[in-house]
Amino acid sequence: MMIQHFTFERLYAGEMPGWRLSFYYNREKVTALYHGDGEIEIVQPQSFIITEQLKKDIHELMVFHVYDH
Repeated sequence: MMIQHFTFERLYAGEMPGWRLSFYYNREKVTALYHGDGEIEIVQPQSFIITEQLKKDIHELMVFHVYDH
């Protein structure tokens, strides 16, 4: 499975890190919070299980879209 329609937006104004994420995974819409320390907190659906591979994929997307700019 792969992440589709990945979007992110800042949680805070200024330089404080934190983002709200939205993506589809296995045809299921997932929303999450990506904290400044790299922790990923699933918001919806609450029953969603995040695998280590999915965490790695999200970290890679964040590095590409946020930190490499």
